[in-house]
Amino acid sequence: METDDVSVREQLFHNRVRETIICVLLFTCLYMVSYLILTHFKKTAEFITDDVEDATVNKIALWMCTFTLSVAVCAVLLLPISILSNEVLLTFPQSYYMQWLNGSLIHGLWNLVFLFSNLSLVFLMPFAYFFTESEGFAGSKKGVMARVYEAVVLLLLLALLVLGIVWVASALLHDNIARKSLYDLWEYYLPYLYSGISLFGVLLFLLCTPFGLSRMFSVTGSLLVKPRLLEDVEDTLSCTTFEEDSLSRKLNCDSTSCWVKLNMEALKKEYQIAQSKRLALEMRRKASPWQRNLCYPLAMLMLLALTVVCVLMVSNHLCMMVIIYLMVSSVVGFYSSPLFMGLLPRAQDTNLTEIIANCVSLLILSSALPVFSRTLGITRFDLLGDFGRYNWLGNFYIVFLYNMLFAGLTSASLIKTVTWAVQRELIRAFGQSPLTFNS
Repeated sequence: METDDVSVREQLFHNRVRETIICVLLFTCLYMVSYLILTHFKKTAEFITDDVEDATVNKIALWMCTFTLSVAVCAVLLLPISILSNEVLLTFPQSYYMQWLNGSLIHGLWNLVFLFSNLSLVFLMPFAYFFTESEGFAGSKKGVMARVYEAVVLLLLLALLVLGIVWVASALLHDNIARKSLYDLWEYYLPYLYSGISLFGVLLFLLCTPFGLSRMFSVTGSLLVKPRLLEDVEDTLSCTTFEEDSLSRKLNCDSTSCWVKLNMEALKKEYQIAQSKRLALEMRRKASPWQRNLCYPLAMLMLLALTVVCVLMVSNHLCMMVIIYLMVSSVVGFYSSPLFMGLLPRAQDTNLTEIIANCVSLLILSSALPVFSRTLGITRFDLLGDFGRYNWLGNFYIVFLYNMLFAGLTSASLIKTVTWAVQRELIRAFGQSPLTFNS
């Protein structure tokens, strides 16, 4: 009997070690990918400066942003990994080499993402912002530690403020939970706060995803070569190159000459339009006939099929693909909306404050993705860990209203965007004017 107990404890120990190693490897890979992404967008001048203190502070803040972004990516992968592991175990139930994909590993991964999401949203990202903006208290010795002290004090004040707001809100809605949260901060306060953040993310999904689903067609079309049935690429390219050269000569003209009254801003815009048109024509000339005539229609049909699946919520067999597509669409809609367009990162020209704002926004969206997918009925997979503690998911009226709003907004966006896009492409393809086509 003792031997059996020892063997069971050894098995549990080996399972925990294996799960820990797998989680560490996964987060390490995601951290490296996230660091490469942020390095591509960060403003290099903020990290290569004569002020060693500022450079050190910016590097530490960048590491925190990298951790937050890796948690956001892991949150996006939660449902796909869970569904994939479940399908693998159902397909190979007797395989010894697949038993490591067990429920304990998946459950632990959900709990880790929940923990790291709370840590990033409540502590790391506010601290990173305060850390970069602080200069140390007046009269204190300047240095990195002085800025750490000021950032910690500001973070504690912010935490007390947020705690008070959430406690009052929970007292108004759930008196028992509010009373317990003062005694058990970890058990009641953080899940309640994270539930509110996820609810905000779900509402953000409702606004951004329909717009993003319609924008996906134009974004994909800008990356692919569109078919032109009656276009002479060489002739059009020659005319565009001539126009670009003419505009370039005007821009380089001396301001004291006859062009002094010329609107230089309008001329610069015209030059940029001509330059982008020339680049598109050069890409079209280099593309093969298959790329010009087949890739674009297939990509549009695939996007249309995925969008219809998302709207009709009939994605049981394509759940993983649809979830990823919804996340990409929501990000596209987020950065295309007028409210958040200014946050769009620019290669080698995004300051650290904008990077922090982008990481927070992406983490809020990605953390709400499992709840969003469960609310729409895209997946029947139960939310594990503390993600399954959202009581409002069981409210039929809230879920029904959310589904109706999502379907209505998405349908309206698609009707407005896709129909006009198809009409414009048909007009360009057949070389007809809009008046002739409409008549």
